[in-house]
Amino acid sequence: MKANLMMNSWSRFVEEGIDASIYADLKYDWEQMQEIRLGIENGLDASIYTNPNYDWRQMLTIRDGLANGIDVSIYADPMYDYKQMQQIRFGLEDEVDVSIYADTKFTWEQMWEIRTALTKGHDISKYADPKFTWKQMHEIRMGLENGIDVSIYADPKYDWEQMYEIRMHLADKVDTSECRFKY
Repeated sequence: MKANLMMNSWSRFVEEGIDASIYADLKYDWEQMQEIRLGIENGLDASIYTNPNYDWRQMLTIRDGLANGIDVSIYADPMYDYKQMQQIRFGLEDEVDVSIYADTKFTWEQMWEIRTALTKGHDISKYADPKFTWKQMHEIRMGLENGIDVSIYADPKYDWEQMYEIRMHLADKVDTSECRFKY
């Protein structure tokens, strides 16, 4: 089945007059060959993502960045999974400083929380740290968005549920001594 799909991709290269000899290699599966072909057909420099260490989704994310005129060199690295690559690409498209989170120490969910805060102009220095889970980052970001003093709970010692409870008490201007735990 895969061999037939790969041959169909190769046949399309030949039929369309595309010199794909450098891609006629069994190191690419048919989905990777398709991403390479689509890049070539759209006049993109597909050589940027012809590394067989990229899966087809990583290739797609790089190809999308190239198509949108993005400097993909920041995330065109197999060390990033495709969801991390997407968050970096979205940040570049949103014109935020992706150097803050373009690091494999962050999961894609953490990158999403940091990127979202950056697009809203929030000071993320309080939580752009892999010590926080993405859910903790979410609670801190929600506090920032609602004008809450997050310094009270922006500490990795609190799990996200504790952060949520503190944030809700602070948002409701309730005495935080009523929290189920002391902080």
